[in-house]
Amino acid sequence: MKRILLLVLTNFAVMAVLLITTRLLGVDRFLTANGLNLTALAGFSLIIGFGGAFISLLMSKTIAKMSAGVRIIEQPQNVDEAWIVDTVRKFADKAGIGMPEVGIFEGDPNAFATGAFKNSALVAVSTGLLRGMTREEVEAVIGHEVAHIANGDMVTMTLIQGVMNTFVVFLSRVIGYAVDSFLRRGDSQNSGPGIGYMITTIVMDIVLGFVAAIIVAWFSRQREFRADAGAASLMGRKQPMINALARLGGVHTAELPKSMAAMGIAGGIGKLFSTHPPIEERIAALQSAKA
Repeated sequence: MKRILLLVLTNFAVMAVLLITTRLLGVDRFLTANGLNLTALAGFSLIIGFGGAFISLLMSKTIAKMSAGVRIIEQPQNVDEAWIVDTVRKFADKAGIGMPEVGIFEGDPNAFATGAFKNSALVAVSTGLLRGMTREEVEAVIGHEVAHIANGDMVTMTLIQGVMNTFVVFLSRVIGYAVDSFLRRGDSQNSGPGIGYMITTIVMDIVLGFVAAIIVAWFSRQREFRADAGAASLMGRKQPMINALARLGGVHTAELPKSMAAMGIAGGIGKLFSTHPPIEERIAALQSAKA
């Protein structure tokens, strides 16, 4: 709940920073004189930027279940499923969070955690993970996912994504309006934004969107290091997590849906846009950490 409150407060802080910055730079006087209502734009940016991210967070469990084909383990059907549920419960109790829903999905080795609230999250593991790893290694992976929940990473990443979205929406339209006003200066028939605004806004949405994606991915990689350390803490030793990462480094891991890729145990395309650090860096970080 504290993180949700932080998300709401950050909404207003971001808007305040944007409006104050445009005023200090004198941009507001130019844009207002040319017909742009910055206050209305700020409100629009907030709704689009944070609204979409917040709705995605609230729907994250439902989306995850549908997109990954997760089957929730209501009643364990075999020894492995009973062990998974017991392991999640053990780590959840140790981390001080409510028991998450536990699910399983078909695919290559991977796992993820998602959900808007710490006490009603979801932890899911793939069938490939169970087949390709020892129980100790699977236990470490489950600890990693429970650590994500305990650290509040789902809300944290939503907060960061929302801030980035807001900046992209606001700045692309301010720049678009400024470019359009410059191109149409002296036009007495100026009755609103023209083609310059539309083209510039689309281009800036794309360019700033890439920059935002790089920033969000960087934050996600830092959360992965923390979740690895969290798994080691929950298990009482770091070697199982190191072993699990080493094994993941030598196999093909399942590609998770984009909405939950940042909460998986492995994945990512390209270093700048990757939601996860390279396996070797994660292992090195664990090895150098204090026991």
